[in-house]
Amino acid sequence: MDVSIYSAAAAMNATERWQEMVAENLSMAGVPGAHARAMSFSSVQAGQDSLGGGSFVMPVPNTSTDFTQGELRGTGNQMDCALQGKGFFTVEMEDGTKGYTRDGEFTVNKSGQLVTKQGLAVLSENGPIRSDPASKSALTISQDGIVSQGSEIKGKLALAEFAKPQNLTTRGGGIFSNTNPAVEPVPALSTQVRAGFAENSNVSPTLAMATMITAMRMFESNQKIVSMQSERMSKSIVELTGTN
Repeated sequence: MDVSIYSAAAAMNATERWQEMVAENLSMAGVPGAHARAMSFSSVQAGQDSLGGGSFVMPVPNTSTDFTQGELRGTGNQMDCALQGKGFFTVEMEDGTKGYTRDGEFTVNKSGQLVTKQGLAVLSENGPIRSDPASKSALTISQDGIVSQGSEIKGKLALAEFAKPQNLTTRGGGIFSNTNPAVEPVPALSTQVRAGFAENSNVSPTLAMATMITAMRMFESNQKIVSMQSERMSKSIVELTGTN
């Protein structure tokens, strides 16, 4: 077994997945509250499996999410909400489970329900939030998450916080779900709601593009190694067998 070829092939496989992740980050750069993802690979000795056998094992990618808060920007739209702190808005997913997001660009649908851009219901501590279509007052949201319509309180936003948000599962569109029963959300008591603001994604397009170029160059370098080693093996076979 030519270890160098397998090592280079593993590196090509790794950098290809790295490029895919960076491309995903770039696509999320304009999504409010979106978080950048990073990737690392466990080191594996080429040509050896975990039992010490002779088969080659590809390295396993490990992904993580950077939950650093993005910059808050004013939008002038009182239905836009940003979170100052580590909390998440709680939404109801299409399958009835709870999802968590930092994207607070909310709207009111035709039935008067407060929803996300994806049409998911924004949850209060007592369930979905509905406005009164007959009322002339618009919904307002205070810093402590209380949603009101005129003098009538419609509910308080269910803000959740996780001790280890890295354990959340990415669902796309800046939404996460909690599939680990050992990780329970707690009320985000120290998180404030900023109405009229939106949180920018913490993805840096400049850094992502630089990372993409680095990954592409690494892929090309290892591709050349595979080609060179393949040619070397071909020449060796010809010389040893005496065939053309």
